[in-house]
Amino acid sequence: MTGGGGIRPGSWKRGPVLAVSALLLGLLMLLHAEIPNRIGGVGSLVETFLPWCGPFVLVLLAGALWRRSAIAMVALLLPVTAWLSLFGGLLGDKSHPGGDLTVVSHNVGAGNPDPAGTARDLAASGADLLALEELTQQAKGTYERELAKAYPHHAVRGTVGLWSRLPLSDIRPVDIEMDYGPLGDTKPADVKLAYNRALRATVATDQKPLAVYVAHLGSVRVMPRGGFWTASRDRGARALGKAVAGEPNERVVLLGDLNGTVDDRALDGITSRLRSAQDEAGDGFGFSWPARFPVARIDQILVRGVKPVRSWVLPATGSDHLPVAASVGW
Repeated sequence: MTGGGGIRPGSWKRGPVLAVSALLLGLLMLLHAEIPNRIGGVGSLVETFLPWCGPFVLVLLAGALWRRSAIAMVALLLPVTAWLSLFGGLLGDKSHPGGDLTVVSHNVGAGNPDPAGTARDLAASGADLLALEELTQQAKGTYERELAKAYPHHAVRGTVGLWSRLPLSDIRPVDIEMDYGPLGDTKPADVKLAYNRALRATVATDQKPLAVYVAHLGSVRVMPRGGFWTASRDRGARALGKAVAGEPNERVVLLGDLNGTVDDRALDGITSRLRSAQDEAGDGFGFSWPARFPVARIDQILVRGVKPVRSWVLPATGSDHLPVAASVGW
């Protein structure tokens, strides 16, 4: 800077690498939907961690200030604007008091060392509806026993379950087209029932009936050679999207571990029909996985026909996921 506050001519020549990096980062955020998914699922991978472009913007800003680079500072306007347009709305607290129904979803973890403690923690949340995913046959009885007092109604289909303070009806599994592997001598129908990962139920409320879906979509993997493997998750997302599209009830809540964020294009068939409670009534990003250092919100509460009033993340249990909660109003 000059004594009069102007920009030194040399500052426009400093930091060309920083400037180019800033422009590329901005274009990545602006054009993320154009990144193809057919090669290693790169598009979905980028969209999963898109919020984390923010820290890279701060790193580039620090570098531009240290180098006193005018060109880098100007270039940074692009990624800053892009990030704020995508995620600025999540920075404020949009929650409100009240709500007619509180719902909680939790992938309790197949390797959870303390299912009884997890059940007690979840019951203490005061949720009216409690959706659990990744239930094992060994732990199922523990959850049923520990939650029986607080939740007189419940249904388990395969590895997912719904516990409710309100009566349940029309309970049925939802086929999300999982690959069940070799069947051996086991009947396909028996395998699907044992390892079913989605259900639908009707909850009787003091208003109109509420359709509730509980789902655990297929896992995703970052493969050394194959890139971001999402085939099972994507197939399940399409099937679940069709089920939700065909749901006749006006009021719908989807709870579950979708193994994807709402920014991931693979969930478009679902997110185009349902709204995120966290986006509408949360405080921040609400990251839920992994529990030790959450970097993404892959556990979702999505709604239609009800108004999200508040959305938040509950404290850690013995699972590698954090429970997520929301209050909704009629």
